[in-house]
Amino acid sequence: MSCIKCQTLPVIPQSAGELIVSCSVTELANKFALYLTAQNINYKVEDSETLWVSINNFSMFLEDLCVFENFSKMERSGISLLFLQFGENLTPSKLKTMRTLQEYRDLMGAMELSGLITKGALTAHFQPIVDLASSTIYGYESLARGVSDEGKLIYPDTLFRWGREGDMLFYLDRACRETSLKTAAVKNIASKVFINFIPTAIYDPEHCLQSTVKWAKQLDFDPKNIIFEVIESDHVADLDHLKKILDYYKSQGFMVALDDVGSGYSSLNMIAKLLPDIVKIDREIIDHIDMNIVNQSIFRAIVQIAKENNILVLAEGIERAEEAAFCTREGANLAQGYYFGKPSSEPIRKL
Repeated sequence: MSCIKCQTLPVIPQSAGELIVSCSVTELANKFALYLTAQNINYKVEDSETLWVSINNFSMFLEDLCVFENFSKMERSGISLLFLQFGENLTPSKLKTMRTLQEYRDLMGAMELSGLITKGALTAHFQPIVDLASSTIYGYESLARGVSDEGKLIYPDTLFRWGREGDMLFYLDRACRETSLKTAAVKNIASKVFINFIPTAIYDPEHCLQSTVKWAKQLDFDPKNIIFEVIESDHVADLDHLKKILDYYKSQGFMVALDDVGSGYSSLNMIAKLLPDIVKIDREIIDHIDMNIVNQSIFRAIVQIAKENNILVLAEGIERAEEAAFCTREGANLAQGYYFGKPSSEPIRKL
């Protein structure tokens, strides 16, 4: 699962030495000095914008510094760091290796993510999706989780932040898709499995998705039981590219779903152009929909368009019986939310 980018990530030294801290403005240097003083770390002032810091372990120093959230992203981009091991000379070529604190923060996330992917430390949890007409389980949404060396779960918000900041979104997205398929096979899930993907991480569908298709076939999944779900659809600027991806999935016999419908101004246009098999109505529309007349109108409009185009409607984020009752009464086919079941490592087999 490793890739050239992962294999060539720079290594952050774990040795002692001196760190040159160059700040874009004096005020930022003063703020950095206050941090060092609070942490009892020795330093000396070279000039109003430059500090020399003595550290025992560069990697650990960076880790502590990145956890310290007192520096904004703009400030991190204005702090440049250059590490010299004891006895190492400051040369022009060495100066070229200087990185901003923000770049180091991104690099550390990318290294952590690279390790998870390479070690196979990704897994999936499954949240039930309910057929409202029969009150049975229609399928499950597969939700990615990382597992740290200490056995703690790392949630998608962290994983995908690392992926974006470290320019590894493609590798993470691919690993999550394949992990979902493998975990579903291990858990012996014979019903529908919804697998998320980020369209902006896919450049050429036939090339980028071939390993996902290979695993689906190798694990003997019936293609119609795999539903590839577009997440962050409201951020997609190139609808033609997204349509190309969905058409490729459909050509392989898979179903496709559009997530967060109703959350953006372009949602209805996307339904008409993409014609997915399933639309998932955004949880913000569903929240207390039994009491919200405006959201009820949006819901009914989506249901109407979906029915006219043979598209199934899934209401997500249901947490109350009243929400479930309204969605059932007003034409939703499927539902998902804590009211029916939370994501878990062991799929709920029946309600």
